[in-house]
Amino acid sequence: MTELLAWTLMPDHLHLLVTLSDAESLQALVQKVKSNTARALKLHDPALGQVWARAFHDRALRRDEDIRQVARYIVLNPVRAGLVSRIGDYPYWDAVWL
Repeated sequence: MTELLAWTLMPDHLHLLVTLSDAESLQALVQKVKSNTARALKLHDPALGQVWARAFHDRALRRDEDIRQVARYIVLNPVRAGLVSRIGDYPYWDAVWL
């Protein structure tokens, strides 16, 4: 089963930390996320143009990487970007460890 571990929606991009099931590819998952979110946004604003870029950037974790450390990095993006001073003040993020 594919599992979403952490995410942060930034003003111009999205960070996701996922574990993929054997039955799903990363490309298929990203396509589903892009398709479903674009469809939902266009229901609210039919004049909305292209929501997502065609490409995406991915990075596989090494076996020795601490997955929680990577999750912390992802959810602290709004703080590093200067959008908020505390992550608790930013509404567009979550992680399974909370």
